Amino acid sequence: MAITSSSRAGPLAAVQQRIEQACQSAGRPDNCVQLLAVSKTRPAEMLRALAAQGQRRFGENYLQEALEKIQALADLALEWHFIGPIQSNKTRAIAEHFAWVHSVDRLKLAQRLSAQRPAELPPLNICLQVNISAEQSKSGVSLTELPALAQAVAHLPGLRLRGLMAIPAPCHDPQQQHLPFRALAETMARLNEQGLGLDTLSMGMSDDLEAAIAEGATLVRVGTALFGPRVTGDMQKPG
Repeated sequence: MAITSSSRAGPLAAVQQRIEQACQSAGRPDNCVQLLAVSKTRPAEMLRALAAQGQRRFGENYLQEALEKIQALADLALEWHFIGPIQSNKTRAIAEHFAWVHSVDRLKLAQRLSAQRPAELPPLNICLQVNISAEQSKSGVSLTELPALAQAVAHLPGLRLRGLMAIPAPCHDPQQQHLPFRALAETMARLNEQGLGLDTLSMGMSDDLEAAIAEGATLVRVGTALFGPRVTGDMQKPG
C-alpha cells in the first residue's frame, strides 16, 4: 500500500501505517488489505476531506443518512458499502445505491437485494454477517446455518457473494482477539473447499485491526481511529 510523503500526516496516514505494519508482521503483501472508512454519523464534509487525501471506500450504517451523503458527494468517485442492519423495506434503496453490502444474514434479504438490483449496475458485492461469538445481542447467521445460506446466496442473480463479515465480542487481550478472526478465516476456507470462491474477510476495527490482519482480513472497517470518538453511542454496529 504505497503512501506518498504528502499523505503522511494525520489519522488516515496513521491508520494506513498500522495496516502496513500489521501486514509486514504477518508476512502478507502491503496491498492485500483494504481500508473501509466507517463514516456513520459523520458529516459529508468530513468524508470529502478524507477523500481529498485518497480514501475512496466508505461504510454507512443508516440508510437515509447514507443516501444524503451519496448525493452530496456524487461528484467524487467513491465506493459505498452498507454495513448496518438491513430492514426489508430498505433493500431497494440499498440495492440501487451501494456497491457492497456486508450485513446480509438471511436469505430473504439476499433475495430482495437480488431482485431489486438494477440490471444496468454490476452485481452487488455481498458479505454474509456471521455471529462468530454467538452473542444473543448481535446480528448474524450462526456457523451452523452459514453453509446453506452461502450456497443459496451464491446462486442468486444480481449478486456476487464475496465473503464473510463479523463483529466479535469486545476483547482487550491482544492474544484473545485473534481467536474469532481465526475462526472466521477457517470458516471461509471450508466454504471455499465447497467451491464458493470467496475472497473477502471483512473483519477488524480500530481497536483490533492488527489481530484481524494477522488472521487474514482483507478489509478492515475503521471509524474512530479516522474520525475520532463518535458523538452517539453505537456499540452494536461495525465501526
